[in-house]
Parts: sequence; structure tokens; C-alpha cells
Amino acid sequence: MDFDFTDDQQSLRDAVRRWVDKGFGFERRHGLAKAGGATRAVYGELAELGLTGLAVPEAQGGMGFGAVEAMVVNEELGRGLVNAPFTHGALVAPALLAAAPAALQEAWLPRMAGGEALVVLAHQERAARYRLAHVGTRATKKGDTWVLDGAKSVVPAGDEADAFVVPARLSGDVDSPAGIGLFLVERAKLPADTLRGYPTVDGARAAELKLAAAPAELVTEDGHATLERAVDIGIAGFCAEAVGVMDKLVVLTAEYMNTRKQFGVPIASFQALRHRMADVKMQLELGRSMSYYATLKLGEPAAQRRRAVSQARVQLGQSMRFVGQQCVQMHGGIGVTDEYQGSHYFKRLTALEMVFGDTQHHLGEVAARMQDSAGVFA
Repeated sequence: MDFDFTDDQQSLRDAVRRWVDKGFGFERRHGLAKAGGATRAVYGELAELGLTGLAVPEAQGGMGFGAVEAMVVNEELGRGLVNAPFTHGALVAPALLAAAPAALQEAWLPRMAGGEALVVLAHQERAARYRLAHVGTRATKKGDTWVLDGAKSVVPAGDEADAFVVPARLSGDVDSPAGIGLFLVERAKLPADTLRGYPTVDGARAAELKLAAAPAELVTEDGHATLERAVDIGIAGFCAEAVGVMDKLVVLTAEYMNTRKQFGVPIASFQALRHRMADVKMQLELGRSMSYYATLKLGEPAAQRRRAVSQARVQLGQSMRFVGQQCVQMHGGIGVTDEYQGSHYFKRLTALEMVFGDTQHHLGEVAARMQDSAGVFA
């Protein structure tokens, strides 16, 4: 079995890496974060590379690439600590709109592929605790139109987006997977006080979204299955990004240990630190292998896909925490200063550990999907 990347995939990786090295150095990233984290201009540069159309079908003006290409791009964006909403806008949103009527796809997918429109998922609610089936926002049909009432929290790049895909309840109780629809809400049709944007700890932006009789277009009435698949694509994307972040943080730590001296010798020569570094590298490679696993399982039936993605997310959560904490410890005090780029990689790992469910949540998801014969007695 050949696990090597194809020539096209390697060329894609090289192109993204060259852009990161040339156009998105740490100084620029740090400046954007200090200014509040607005990165719509950076998203436009990703569009110029064709990356915003990566997962959009060719018939809609995109590139029609698959999950492995998305993983390659996310790893490189992670290494560069690019804080533009690539996964949310270029991977999750197209997966959601794939279930939309043809007219709605024609209206939005070409613009999304070209980077003219940024569409993000607005699904989190305060009492949800990462449960996708917990939807309190209500959808009501008035004549030929739909209106939504509710609130969504921590909407990624919410005050920079042009539209939102919003899960809303058509019927059933608040925790029922049945009765959830997906709706497209245009920001231009909302009152100015609907959004409250704010910077996040990792140098990006998010927003609180209030919906009061907000006009919406129906994407699909079978929203839960579509939402689960799109979120799984997002989780796999963020797993790949985390691998890139950890990879670069390990490189920074090794460089620091080879230049920082104590007792007249580089601290990289100390056996205890060398053992620590070996453990860090092991966790990085465990995370990398599970990121590959999650990506390759995205085409499986829902039950297998969901379990595989949660398994990968558990390992990545453990790896991110271990690698981040150990690398900061090996840097000493400089590892947490705002002026040093290593601290920003650590903050991004901390934030990634919470996206689409933390490690404890996904451990529960894995446990819930264990079969009676699972384990050493299978």
C-alpha cells in the first residue's frame, strides 16, 4: 500500500508553504492579532491561490479536490499559524451547501470559490455542550419565507462573514436529532446590532449572533446528518492544522535548545531534556497518524466516520496538550512572552483543543460508539 502523497498533492503543499514563507511571516501575523484579529484580507489572498475553492465542485467554479488535499493545505497553514477562517469558510460551508437546492448553490458556491463571499457555520448554543442535536433556535414559515429566532455563540469570523449557515428547529424537543433544518442567513439582511464581534485568545475573531425574526433561506430540512458530516470534515481539517502547528513548535523548540546555553553547553545536550523531546516527538507522530486516519475515513458511512473522527480528535487533544505544555516548559520564561512566536503556537493549540468539542466530549463519543465485542476480547 502506497502512503506517499501524489505529485499534485506535493505541489499543492509546496505552493502553500511558499506563500506562507513569503507573505505571512510571524511579524504580519502578530500585527493582525494585536489589531483585533481581522483576516478577511488574508482570506482573499488564499482565494488568489485558489484555496477557497478547494472543496467546491468544478461545476460551481471550484477545484473539486478531496479530503487529502484539504489536509495538506491545513498542515501548511498550521505551520504558518495563518489565522484566516480557511476550514470554516472553504471546507465546512461548502459541505453544508452541498445539500442546498440548485438555485441556492448557484447563488453562493461560485462566489465562495472565488473568495468574494465568506460563509460560516453558526451552530453553537450556550447550553449545547458540543451536542450537535441541541438546537433551541426556532424556524417559522411565514408564507413563502422562513424566519429564525434564537442565538448562536462563538461564530467563527462572525463579524467578517457575508452569510451564516444556521441550524434551527422545525419540530421536536430541544435535544432531538429529528426536526433540525439548516438555513442560510445573509448578514446584509440583519440589523446592525445583530452581531457582536470580539477577538479570541489565539489571534482570530468570533461573534455572538442574535436572531429575531431573521429572514432565512432553507438549505435542507434533513439538517442533522448534513451538519454531522460537515462538522466531521471540519474536525479532520483542524486535526491536520494542529499537526502543522505542533510540527513547527517542535522545530522552534529544537532550535532554541541548540542555541540556549547553560554551564557553557547547549541545553540540547542535557539527557533529561533529550528524553522530553523524544516524548514530544512521539506525541507529534501519534497525532499525525490519527490525522491521516480521520481524513481517510471521511468517505465512510456515518457510523464508522463519526467514530473514527472522534478517535482521532481524542488523540490530537492529548498530543496538542502534551506538545504545547512540554515545549513551553523547555523554553522557560520566554516561551510565554507575547513577543516570541512559540507562545502564539501554544495559544493556537489551546484554542484548537476546544473546536467542535474538547477531548473529554470526544472521549464520550468514542465510548458511546464502542461495540459489545470491542477491546482485547474481540
